[in-house]
Amino acid sequence: MKPLTEREIRGAFVNCTKGEAKRLSVPRDLADRPWGDLDFLGWRDPQAPDRAYLVMPSGESHIGIQLRSSGAGARQARRSMCSMCVTVHTGGVSLLVAPKPGKAGQQGNSVGAYMCTDLACSLYVRGKKDAGVGGRLRESLTLEQQIERTMTNLAAFISNVTA
Repeated sequence: MKPLTEREIRGAFVNCTKGEAKRLSVPRDLADRPWGDLDFLGWRDPQAPDRAYLVMPSGESHIGIQLRSSGAGARQARRSMCSMCVTVHTGGVSLLVAPKPGKAGQQGNSVGAYMCTDLACSLYVRGKKDAGVGGRLRESLTLEQQIERTMTNLAAFISNVTA
């Protein structure tokens, strides 16, 4: 993924108002992110732990969505699998819910998925971040195929949010 600017990040969000996008907490360490190993940018809001955001490439631009978690999933110590990157964590997977854009979102319609709580799927797939014993299952897929699967799953989730 190419490095993004704060302006590009804020302009990518589709399921919040321009005012909300302007106020959201963008990571301060953008220059230090491992952009070459990222397929999408995902982060948690340090001021509001129940909020998360992700931005992924979409054609010539990017698409961003805001997410919410109940916080309950992070406290549970059971093993769960991320539905995006297929990494197994003990207590490291959360149900993240994205409101739909526009009137549907205002009426409370949303889409949820179980994802890595830290949204570091790209790093887990590449082995750059360790999910612990049994975190990455042995697969016959190549690294490129695993990355493609993760991005296909993420694109399908975002498509459900924006549909």
